[in-house]
Amino acid sequence: MSDSTSSSKRLAVIALLVLLSVSFISSSALAQSDSNPKWDLFVGYQWLHPGGSVPAPFGDPNSPAPLTLRDMPKGFGAAFTYNIDPHWGIEFDLGHNWGDTNQNSMYNTTGSVGPRFMWRTDSANFFLHTLVSLNRLNVDGLKADNGAGAILGGGMELPLSKKLAFRVFEADYVYARHNYSDFAAPEFPNLRRPSFEGVRLRTGLVFMWGGAPVVAPAASVSVQPTEVMVGEPVTTTATASNFNPKHPLTYSWSTTGGQITGKDTTAQIDTTNLAAGTYTVTVHVTDPREKKNNEASSSANFTVKPLPPKNPPTMSISASPSSLPAGGTVNLSANCTSADGVPVTVSSWTSNGGTVSGTGSSATLSTAGASPGSITVSATCTDSRGLTGQASSQVMVENPPPNPEIKLLESRLALHSIYFPTAMPPANNPNGGLVPSQRQTLTALAADFKKYLESRPDAHLILEGHADIRGSDAYNQALSERRVNSTKHFLIEQGVPEANIETKAFGKQRNMSDQEVTQAIENNPDVTPEERQRSLRNLRTIRLASNRRVDVTLSTTGQSSVRQFPFNAADALTLIGGREGAAKKKVAPKKSAPKKSTKKPQ
Repeated sequence: MSDSTSSSKRLAVIALLVLLSVSFISSSALAQSDSNPKWDLFVGYQWLHPGGSVPAPFGDPNSPAPLTLRDMPKGFGAAFTYNIDPHWGIEFDLGHNWGDTNQNSMYNTTGSVGPRFMWRTDSANFFLHTLVSLNRLNVDGLKADNGAGAILGGGMELPLSKKLAFRVFEADYVYARHNYSDFAAPEFPNLRRPSFEGVRLRTGLVFMWGGAPVVAPAASVSVQPTEVMVGEPVTTTATASNFNPKHPLTYSWSTTGGQITGKDTTAQIDTTNLAAGTYTVTVHVTDPREKKNNEASSSANFTVKPLPPKNPPTMSISASPSSLPAGGTVNLSANCTSADGVPVTVSSWTSNGGTVSGTGSSATLSTAGASPGSITVSATCTDSRGLTGQASSQVMVENPPPNPEIKLLESRLALHSIYFPTAMPPANNPNGGLVPSQRQTLTALAADFKKYLESRPDAHLILEGHADIRGSDAYNQALSERRVNSTKHFLIEQGVPEANIETKAFGKQRNMSDQEVTQAIENNPDVTPEERQRSLRNLRTIRLASNRRVDVTLSTTGQSSVRQFPFNAADALTLIGGREGAAKKKVAPKKSAPKKSTKKPQ
């Protein structure tokens, strides 16, 4: 047999098995029989396509000719199965076919055993089996050979009665491997040890016996509660047994007193205006899909008692203290009574602020994290008849007194931006670049911030680095990162926790404009009129210096540093780009603004 023919037959068998699986799935909504045979026996007709070739009889083993086996339309099959449960069984299979090939008579007999899966429904049964086989093949002129093999397939049956079914079809893939080493030399492996991949088709009758006897269906009814007051509802529940578990059941309810509503397993009885006494509720269960042995009934009694006086309980809640600062604890006490003298319980403590905890008539309100204002605390009182009463109480959470030390620190943390000289810090000294005046500013800032953290440990300093517009984007980005990291490094040296510092670098993305720099100069109270005029005449130089900075923001208040260039610092000329140690008044060169530099970015 050619590889293409073998592959085609394999695909055909796989397609058949997929079709059977789809049939199983599509029938899953059908009912699975609750009575299954213990044993079943199939007998019927069998057709076989061997699916292979053997060495031609009477040939030369050193030059054997292949003899392709023809289909064998004559045959019979039988299978005996012991059913372990409704689905699984052990199958013993026997098949025999005979025919001729080129005037050579032949026969093929298989004896197999293996598991079988069966899905039984009201209208059809579907099965799959996987069997290991002993395959005996006899061709005239060749010795009869016993080969090992396997059978994989399935089929469909139509039940005719409890003990008889018609197997509409069975389609199997049949594999076997034989040994004809006496008739073919080793140079011909496909004839010396041929493999057969065939197809077997069957149809016939299935005889079934054994299995559990049919049990009569039954029903039971329970009511809850069994005793009620007039007007109280009664819930009744039905339980059906010994019906086909896959069949939908019909429930019909009736009662000798009250109004009953329900059509499934549960029904409600309304006892409003019903006279005191004992009544009966009955359920009738039917399986409409069964034609016999398909009904069951059951009844239960309930008692209705006259109504006693029904006054709901009354309650009140007291809070101590009723007013307190946030973070304190309030003791809550509930007083609940019933005018009818029945037992009462207090539960369901709730509040619209803070956290309330407790059971019974006592509870505690924690105001930790609560906002100033009124908190309403409520609870529910329930009597033994289910009647309820509610009460609430108000607790006032006061505004916390202002912390003068925190306010003082926040006012002292009037932040100032930190400025760097041109192109500082360099890449070979990334933690440098801070002139003495800027170090003094950071030292004072660190001292105040460390004190501030004692009361506000979640506070952060946010550092944002900038560079002037000269140079490429990449250079200025790296320069602003070194500036912000140098500032962070200095603050850590002063004892500020690294975890409380955040850094950002913007390169030249957020440069101050001429208008912003002019406004900062004019609003700087530390600059004399003469210095202000000199700075405005050299605005471009001052704008470049103003953008070589690190801004600081306090996270808890959102307060950002004041971006005013330190004209009166002793090292202001160094920051601008002049000589270190020049007179304080000489904050800008007397000449006109310099031409645009072509030097390395700053």
